[in-house]
This record gives sequence, C-alpha cells and structure tokens, in this order.
Amino acid sequence: MSSFPVLNVGFSNVVFVSKILTILLADSAGAKRLRTEAKSENRLIDATCGRKTRSVLVLESGHILLSAIRPESLSKRLETGDNHIGEGEEESED
Repeated sequence: MSSFPVLNVGFSNVVFVSKILTILLADSAGAKRLRTEAKSENRLIDATCGRKTRSVLVLESGHILLSAIRPESLSKRLETGDNHIGEGEEESED
C-alpha cells in the first residue's frame, strides 16, 4: 500500500501535498484578489471553521483553499512532515 503525504490545514482538514502550488499570506493583495475570483467562480474551499483566514493555498486544480493556520506553520509542517497541531495554532483570535 502506498502512502500519499498530506498536509493538515487545520481542524482535521487535510490536502494532498502534491496538489499544493503555493501558500500565500492571506492579507496580501494578490491573495485577496484570488479569493474574490475563486468565490465568484465556486472554486473557494473554506477550511477555517469560522476563524480568521491566515493562509491562502493555491491548488493545482485551480481551487483556492483558506486556512486559519499561519503560512509559516504550514511551511514548517511541510518541511518536517509533522502534522501535529501546535498549542494555540487553531485557537480563535480576539
């Protein structure tokens, strides 16, 4: 049985690592534009569970995935292969 690496993008939501093209900071102008376009074209996947969007992942299918996890944390998970959720990573912001 082969194993496909996945990335935990928060709240038990995962995406195949091979499908990720880029991870963007949610506050950047480009990420906001991608988010708006994807929403109007029904290509937006919201995995934030109502929390503040911190990362925008662009998938090879053209879908845009929103995550409440910081891009730095997602990158670290990719580099180390550790999908353990650190303390405070999924807590809501005030």
